Amino acid sequence: MSSDEVLDRDSTLGSLPPAPSKELRSNVRALLQNPSSKAPILVILDDDPTGTQTCHDVNILTVWDVPRLVIEFKETRHGGGFFILTNSRAMHPQQARHLITEICTNLQSASKEAGVTFEVVLRSDSTLRGHFPLEAEAAEQILGAADAWVLCPFFLQGGRYTIGDVHYVQEGDKLVPAAQTPFAKDATFGYKSSNLRDYVVEKTKGAISKEKITSISLETIRIGGIEGVLKQLTEEVGNNRPVIVINAAADEDVDVVVAALLKASESGRRCLFRTGAAFVSARLGIQSIPPISARQLGLSGNVGGLVIAGSYVPKTTSQLEALRNLSGNRLTSVVIDVRTLLQSPAAADEEVSKALVIAEREIKRGQDVLVMTSRELILGEDETASLDIGATVARVLVSFLQKLEQKPRYIIAKGGITSSDMATKGLRMKRALIVGQAAPGVPLWRCDEPESKWPGLPYVVFPGNVGTNETLYEVVRDWSVGQSE
Repeated sequence: MSSDEVLDRDSTLGSLPPAPSKELRSNVRALLQNPSSKAPILVILDDDPTGTQTCHDVNILTVWDVPRLVIEFKETRHGGGFFILTNSRAMHPQQARHLITEICTNLQSASKEAGVTFEVVLRSDSTLRGHFPLEAEAAEQILGAADAWVLCPFFLQGGRYTIGDVHYVQEGDKLVPAAQTPFAKDATFGYKSSNLRDYVVEKTKGAISKEKITSISLETIRIGGIEGVLKQLTEEVGNNRPVIVINAAADEDVDVVVAALLKASESGRRCLFRTGAAFVSARLGIQSIPPISARQLGLSGNVGGLVIAGSYVPKTTSQLEALRNLSGNRLTSVVIDVRTLLQSPAAADEEVSKALVIAEREIKRGQDVLVMTSRELILGEDETASLDIGATVARVLVSFLQKLEQKPRYIIAKGGITSSDMATKGLRMKRALIVGQAAPGVPLWRCDEPESKWPGLPYVVFPGNVGTNETLYEVVRDWSVGQSE
């Protein structure tokens, strides 16, 4: 198959060798929890909050001073891990580089003080957007050169598959090469290559040649198993320091690779991982659980919920349209006009004030409220200007949440950058628990810190590019007043 061919999903997946055993995940977990295991603590540097979308009962930090990291290292169970939210995808390249070096420096100091070892996953977008290879280079600058970089953007819940080294995004019953999707046209992180080998060459501007890029095929994973993958890793990882592309079409494929990587690490091999969310839960041995219901959360009271949407990807726009149409008069929508925000600070303040009046009144009377930016995508003259526009919009949405006095039933933040800013700046979260998912691939957090704005409030990190058109509506419907009583 060529890298530009759209495939039928069912026939493509059906043509592959049988998927590996589902028991591997529990085997990995048992291995990690074995006191004799030498597996290092996993630290996931998440470039936006959506990387928590396959995990539960794991902590996420939004600050990274050494004393706090020492505590987190000491409190993390043997073979476990934790997230650090960097939000670096919203930053200019040099800011992102400085941030990763700062965090890695602090991690190194804290791990020595705590007497533990750790390894890093640079979790990023399963549709290939983000600061690559910049963040990997920055991490190695502090932590030393890894024996290999492992690239694994597979993410089942989002319909992201890597087959024959080509990365696909599921659209309906088709698998579309990633470079043919709207994500590849991102104003800041656009790309032209769906074949991940070519993608690495493209993003490194040839600094990493195709000859230094290898891949672990689905045939090796599904027929050769753990020993087949381990054999390839042993032979190829060495002085050559390759980039290794991981093919995956099921979570069990990643389980096989993780089991082999853990065996390789016992012999001293050290890798740096650039992955989607699926790799993280596989590496931590976390079994999936059903979405969390309103009844499980104990949602009560007569106040409405709040949805804040800043993401501009087409999927989000379709989901917002469905939410508004299907909710009817059970939802009050407030649209903040982006062109008005960009006129002046005074104009932005006026937009926020109008939104606050409506939101306070409607939430108090039990009505669910959607606060969304206007859907026209306004771009700058270049990547930097586009990031700056996004930052301005984010500041306005943060200002709205900071000034909101009426505590809602829950908050859903739509889009990675939006949800990061709402958590850290709007709700003042420094450490939160990943409770589970509100829907497949949609993380649910809870922050119990007394210093946060509303301790214990259910907080949903809703990625911009996950779910069907109706998924957002279904969460809001199921969590509405009366559903949990």
